[in-house]
This record gives sequence, C-alpha cells and structure tokens, in this order.
Amino acid sequence: MSNGFNDPSPGEAIIDQGLEYITETVCIITDKVYAHCQQRECFANIDVDLNEGEFSSIKFRPGFIEENTLIVTDLENRPNFKRVQFTLKVPYEITKKDGSTITGFLPDIRKDIVLFIPSARDEFDFRIVVETSSSLLNTPTQSNGIVSLAVGVFVIVKVVGRVQLLIPAYGFCPEPPECEEFSPDKDICEEFEYRPFPDFFPPQFEDIYPDV
Repeated sequence: MSNGFNDPSPGEAIIDQGLEYITETVCIITDKVYAHCQQRECFANIDVDLNEGEFSSIKFRPGFIEENTLIVTDLENRPNFKRVQFTLKVPYEITKKDGSTITGFLPDIRKDIVLFIPSARDEFDFRIVVETSSSLLNTPTQSNGIVSLAVGVFVIVKVVGRVQLLIPAYGFCPEPPECEEFSPDKDICEEFEYRPFPDFFPPQFEDIYPDV
C-alpha cells in the first residue's frame, strides 16, 4: 500500500534503471515540432469598464490565431523559410467582488515573422501553433468604474507536422497504482509519520560555498 509520499510509479522505476531495459522500437504517429520561436508583448495600460462593479481577479485563457488572419507566403531566395503573418487573440475573464464576470480580449497582437517550413509534398500539412503565458505586471487600479491593468504576454510560435516516428519503448505501461480515496477524517498524525525529517542544524561554511 502506498504511503502517498515520494513513491515512484512503476513506470518511473523502470526508466530509472537505464536504457538496457528498452524492449523494442515502435512506430508512432505524433506531432513533430519543425521550428519554434519566442516573443513577448507588453501592454502598459489596459482599461476595462466594470459597469459599476469592483475588481477582484483576472484569469487569462490560452491565446489563439484569429480565424482567417493566417497568411503563409514564400520568401524569395530563401528556400525552406516562409513569411508567417497572423493576429493573435488572448481572452481574459475578470471576476468582480460580487461574483459576476466580464470577458474580453487583450489588444490584438499582430505577428509578421519568418519561420523554417521545409518543402514537402502537397498532401503534407504544416500547422502554425501558438502558446501563450499571460500575467499581470502590477497591482490593478480602479477609478470611476474603470480598472487599469498592465499585462505581459509570452508567446511561443511553432511549426508542427504530423509524422511517423521510430522511438525506443519499454513495452506496455505497467498497471497504475491504486487510487487514493478521499477521507475528510484523515489522521493528521498518520501523515506526520511520513514527513521527511528536517535539518536540525544550520549549514556550515563549506556547505554553502563548496568551491571556496
């Protein structure tokens, strides 16, 4: 029975034993990233009308390429590279103190970049995929029902193609561990029994600066 603390799964235990435990090579069909690049966008002042409510929090949703904005064109004298243009939309949801929500989008992010997209047969389909990570850059301020936000957005753009790959395999996945049943009356002392023992003494100089 698992104690619930730091127990490796059977799969992790097999992998940790080294490459000699590989049992076969298998073909899989998967998405392969042929090229990717990163950029960032900063919006120093975004004003949102809260309709007389009070700001509580904001959540950002995954960004996406706006429909009918993606344009991929060849570049003269640069084989296997293409110009990629699109408009990126990043949705958000603001929650007010009364529990109601307001949804919207950050200002449009227009991209005009060059990406490696190799020549391929006509039937092979490359896809342009985006990933975003957005966060507040300061504490929002509110005045006369308008909340002002500063937001930073990290963007990763990928060129993805569906391919067949030959990879090493450890065989089929082992049986998973038993599910943990939720218990509202869990014994706090039982959990304490499995906590790692803490360091009782401060570190010495050579522990902090081993190379000195």
